[in-house]
Amino acid sequence: LVNTVVLHLVQAIRKDSCFSSIERQSAGSYYERVKISEPNEFDIMLVMPVERIQLDESDDTGAYYYVSFKRSPKEKGWFKFLEEDGKLSAFKMLQALREIIKQEVKNIKDVEVTVARKKTGSPAITLQIKNPPSEISVDIILTLEVQQSWPLSTQDGLKVEQWLGKKVRRDLRFRSLYLVAKQNKREKVLRGNTWRLSFSHIEKHMINNHGNSKTCCESNGPKCCRKGCLKLLKYLLEQLKMKHPKELEKFCSYHVKTAFLHSCITWPNDSDWHLGDLDHCFQQCLGFFVDCLQKSQLTHFFIPQYNLLSLEDKARHHFLSRKISYELNNGFPVFHE
Repeated sequence: LVNTVVLHLVQAIRKDSCFSSIERQSAGSYYERVKISEPNEFDIMLVMPVERIQLDESDDTGAYYYVSFKRSPKEKGWFKFLEEDGKLSAFKMLQALREIIKQEVKNIKDVEVTVARKKTGSPAITLQIKNPPSEISVDIILTLEVQQSWPLSTQDGLKVEQWLGKKVRRDLRFRSLYLVAKQNKREKVLRGNTWRLSFSHIEKHMINNHGNSKTCCESNGPKCCRKGCLKLLKYLLEQLKMKHPKELEKFCSYHVKTAFLHSCITWPNDSDWHLGDLDHCFQQCLGFFVDCLQKSQLTHFFIPQYNLLSLEDKARHHFLSRKISYELNNGFPVFHE
């Protein structure tokens, strides 16, 4: 169902000269094979290749950038997305894409598709697909793809040498750089022209090729419980968010995914993740995450200077750490509700 709708939209989007080079890429938990509960949420990246761009940091996180072209772009279509100062406006591009999608969903015949209202600060255009008795939501994320070296802020990140090896780290850092249209709330004047680095393609690769030995979880290789741990972490957060939506609204699965990736480095060997040790490994990962919450410090996996837990939310961090500790010490009652 999702593929039919997305294929239809991509064909329509490509007819617009500005977006003619767009490619679809799948991201998120469903495609990392770590989806839990219903497959009712999908992330689809619409990736646009861009050439020779200049990145200027928009704050001190090392994650948000202004994008401008080093040379005048060949395709004239880009010009309408530029601000007076030559910066590429994420807001203008998203708006144009949103308009095309809004017009096009009317032409989809066999399925009922609507475009959800814009969520402030969200980089996604969300589609709701009616699939009785429920609904499927698809987040469409506009992404720029650049073949150039990663920014300085990433230099000391991706510390996977002990886990996946030096060669893998080098190869991963040679992959394209992704930027998603994401408003930076710290901007003094909110213009909506910032882009955030995205490593979802690298994360997907690491989660699908997660072994210290190359045969981990292959059909006849030894099995580990890494993915099981990640699923449980996500499920626990999801359940707690349903119980405490207001207190936990700022937390998302990316927080536990980051904590999980750090755990993979802390315990780099496949022997640390035996399939039969799922409960022990899960509790170990959770312990690591609770520790981060108590310190209000969760370092971005690729950008070490960027703390994903903002210090002004300390009370929320402590709230979540108390809830998780309660679950840990009482045999996870939330899983049995």
